[in-house]
Amino acid sequence: MRVGNRQVAGGRGKQAVRESESKVRILIADDRFIVRSGLRALIQTREDFEVCAEARDGHEAVEGTAQHRPSIAILDMMLPALDGIEATRQIRQQSPATEVMIFADRQNDDEFYNAVLAGARGYVCKWEADERIVAAIEALARHGEFYSGQPPGARRQTVSDGRLLSAERPDALTPREREIVRLIGEGKRNKKIASLLGISTKTVEAHRGASMHKLGAHSTAQLVRYAIRSGLVQP
Repeated sequence: MRVGNRQVAGGRGKQAVRESESKVRILIADDRFIVRSGLRALIQTREDFEVCAEARDGHEAVEGTAQHRPSIAILDMMLPALDGIEATRQIRQQSPATEVMIFADRQNDDEFYNAVLAGARGYVCKWEADERIVAAIEALARHGEFYSGQPPGARRQTVSDGRLLSAERPDALTPREREIVRLIGEGKRNKKIASLLGISTKTVEAHRGASMHKLGAHSTAQLVRYAIRSGLVQP
């Protein structure tokens, strides 16, 4: 039996393959060798974890995910070439089974919010204790969520598709987008909204699409829930 470029004999080889497949496979992406080596050393303390690939920038992280299909990709927020937000978005698009954990240097509301909207289900600061980092990996391996070092004011509300909407960010939408979301929350259709605001139906659709993208919403029902939670309309 051949695994990679190695010939493996009989039952022992099959057992090795089964053990490898049962492990949580992790890709580490950071431009600093000392960070990658420290995280690798921590991961290697667990027999059920393994580092399957490393990357030094965002492009390498995306390409490495496509090649190795890790269970989890741990990304530095400030990756060169392609930052952690955009790398997260591309990884989640091309490999939905791969969970993404942002490994951040600091607590930051905007970075946290944008990372989660891009598809990250973990946000951990690098100064966290080792056991917290391991706990985050365990949570993501179960396709759960783990957010430590939570930035002040970043209240999270989980919606049905596992993405997050924030009702505490009045600047998440432009004034026009908020107005359109309010009218959607009141049950009005695109044509009626266009008539009320004196704009074209296509413009309404464009603002609606932009709002859904910013909020991570995929249905009218989720926009209505956001409108209610943020106080745009009364339930």
